[in-house]
Amino acid sequence: MDERVKLLRQVQQCDFTLYDLQLYLDTHPACRRAMEQYEKHLRHRRELEEEYVRRFGPLRAEQAAGSEPWSWVENPWPWEGGQC
Repeated sequence: MDERVKLLRQVQQCDFTLYDLQLYLDTHPACRRAMEQYEKHLRHRRELEEEYVRRFGPLRAEQAAGSEPWSWVENPWPWEGGQC
């Protein structure tokens, strides 16, 4: 597995963890520990995403804003053999 795919999977793992914590916090809004975990994973996800964008290009269209040429479509799409 190449470095791009490894980093993308780490971003996806953080997304899953954040979503799970969001669901928990919906039913336990006063849980301080869950909120601390959410904030920790959110910071980590942002760091991973910044690294991914710096090394491999944008994950979202707004991250390509201002780039010349428009780089949003440079990575392979999933149906072109890109990783989901």
